[in-house]
Amino acid sequence: MTILTPADAGVSLEDLLAAKEQRAQRQTDWLTQFPHPLISLTLVTPGAVKDSVSYRQVMREALGAAETLLLQRGWSVLRHAVFWLPTGAEAFWSIEHPAPEVKAATVALEQSHALGRLWDFDVICPQAGVVGRRSLDNASRRCLICDGPAHACARSRRHPLPDVIAKVEALIDGWHRTR
Repeated sequence: MTILTPADAGVSLEDLLAAKEQRAQRQTDWLTQFPHPLISLTLVTPGAVKDSVSYRQVMREALGAAETLLLQRGWSVLRHAVFWLPTGAEAFWSIEHPAPEVKAATVALEQSHALGRLWDFDVICPQAGVVGRRSLDNASRRCLICDGPAHACARSRRHPLPDVIAKVEALIDGWHRTR
């Protein structure tokens, strides 16, 4: 059984909000420096623990899957960086390829990998902004517990946090068993 023990203590809401602002600023800086689509990867990590040995393994798997995808497609990477933060790992790729195709590929990756439900690939077009799943006629993310719209369940806190964390741990454990 995976236990999501923190590498550091859990983070506060203020820490998370500050990290989100810093990520948005980094995204803006990258889009200014490289006026090409940007892939921004974070993890779905419910609760106060955002950095753990298990989450780092999940992120490393996501990074490897993304690199494989980019190589297989032959898409030119102008810049890539990974940020290992107490508020959760983040990764960016500046890609010289049309954003809708990049988004379609990252959605397919999220849907095809055993850990893909824990990966959140955002694709940002310098001209049009965030390319959402709906723009590709894909359904929004589904809840880990009930398969309803994830955003609605998260916002309403429909499911007890320990249940959501247990589901995340089960996904990670299942992936470990199949490796």
